[in-house]
Amino acid sequence: GDHGALVCVPACIRFLREHSDARVLLVGDEKELGRLAAGTAGLESRMDIVHASQVVAMDDSARDAVRHKKDSSMRVAIDLVKKGDANACVSAGNTGALMATARFVLKTLPGIDRPAIIGELPSFKGSLHMLDLGANTQATPEHLFQYAVMGSIIAADINRLDNPRVALLNIGAEDIKGHETVKEAAALLN
Repeated sequence: GDHGALVCVPACIRFLREHSDARVLLVGDEKELGRLAAGTAGLESRMDIVHASQVVAMDDSARDAVRHKKDSSMRVAIDLVKKGDANACVSAGNTGALMATARFVLKTLPGIDRPAIIGELPSFKGSLHMLDLGANTQATPEHLFQYAVMGSIIAADINRLDNPRVALLNIGAEDIKGHETVKEAAALLN
């Protein structure tokens, strides 16, 4: 992220304190991570440091991150997921680079053309999950359908719902094509 390990390591320490069954792999410059993680009162046994020699800057292009930063903390962390050494990767870094690297290394599920960013938002009845928070203006009806399917699976799992409600929201496309895309995607959902 913008403030790197200075923010991420304390967040990991807090997470470990609140989740006694969790383990964390900190990926980045091992000297800096070791210094920031030192003296964490018994949490060291649930924290491992994995060295990465490169950093993806916030202004790096996704293309350059994938092609030229193969030992970045982001790439190393995603490789750990692919190898099964980690269950998930959390990053506060360059979102475009993270999505491109994850898509390149991990691929997508069958029937899914592109990944989507999801966020949980509070609502009057608990919470809702919104995809694609990357606000891709070039989504096809099929992409919107795929986002709806992914969102319904996540909402069903997280909120333990048998039949989650799915809605489509247009981000404000001014041309008629944007409205037609939403209509076509809605037809796919029916």
